[in-house]
Amino acid sequence: MAVLTVMKDDSADPAELPPLLIVDGANVVGSVPDGWWRDRRGAAERLRDSLVDVARTGLPDVPGPLTVVLVVEGAARGVTQVPGVQVESAAGSGDDRIVELVAAAGPSRRRLVVTADRELRARVTALGATPLGPRTVRRPTGPAPHAE
Repeated sequence: MAVLTVMKDDSADPAELPPLLIVDGANVVGSVPDGWWRDRRGAAERLRDSLVDVARTGLPDVPGPLTVVLVVEGAARGVTQVPGVQVESAAGSGDDRIVELVAAAGPSRRRLVVTADRELRARVTALGATPLGPRTVRRPTGPAPHAE
């Protein structure tokens, strides 16, 4: 089930809604070899926490605030949301959940998807979303607690 602020709201003017930033958690976490594989849930939580500032301040060329949704799957399922960052735990494929969220938001709302996955980038582009690379949201925060 999509988060309410992500769903298309026929009573709201899409131009009044903040841009929707959907983050492919597994792909973004996996883009930096910092030992994430030892604690996938912890890595997803660190990413979630780093996205709070992105939700507030925005991205280069996309001023905040943004509606940020982090999509997690597998061992990272169950990561909770924090103020500013909604978390969607995909029951199956994270990519499929991201496509569902992009489609549910409707074509009038600005939708951005952070992933390096070529197939997912093509799928969301076909729905009118703009794909962005993982470096867009990976801000230096120091090494992960278990990095070697």
